[in-house]
Amino acid sequence: MAIMAGVPKIPGPGEVPPAHLRVTHQDREHVVEHVKAAYADGRLDKLEFDDRLEQAMTARTHGDLMPIMTELYGSQAVERLAPPPAPARPAHATESNERLGAALGHFLPIIGFPIIGPLILMLTGGKTSPYIRSHAVEALNFQLTVMGASVLLTFTVIGMVLLPFLWVAAMVLGIVAGVTALSEDQYRYPMTVRLVK
Repeated sequence: MAIMAGVPKIPGPGEVPPAHLRVTHQDREHVVEHVKAAYADGRLDKLEFDDRLEQAMTARTHGDLMPIMTELYGSQAVERLAPPPAPARPAHATESNERLGAALGHFLPIIGFPIIGPLILMLTGGKTSPYIRSHAVEALNFQLTVMGASVLLTFTVIGMVLLPFLWVAAMVLGIVAGVTALSEDQYRYPMTVRLVK
């Protein structure tokens, strides 16, 4: 397909946009980091640092940022001005069934399968999906910790009083962990003894 005349080419990852294009906050921050590094290395004094910092933060176009980078890096300024390409998203994050499987590892204990639920997911879905396995292992370790604490608390009167609070807290944390798994993030339960790796 032919490119229409007059339509500007969108810069690809690692390419410097044309000088007339307006900068984003991220572009300014990128240059500010280089200015800070130059100051830390002693290549700029305090007055120069403040001046370059103000230039970077008030830049409107890429042409405004280029002189700062040229002063710092000379002929390598163009390569350093180009922002690094965005990191690729983890492969596990693209599959909705993996997110659902990981969330089930946290939700199954809430509906009555405290240890067996995460264990089954770890031994089945965990074999094909590192994402499911990491969540299932975390849920299993948390449930083992809750079970151990529940047994120990029964030996004291105060422990018996605290036991319902422990179970409610475990339920709330399980819901939070399940929702976190659905949103493609990792979750670490607090105060958990991690026996299973």
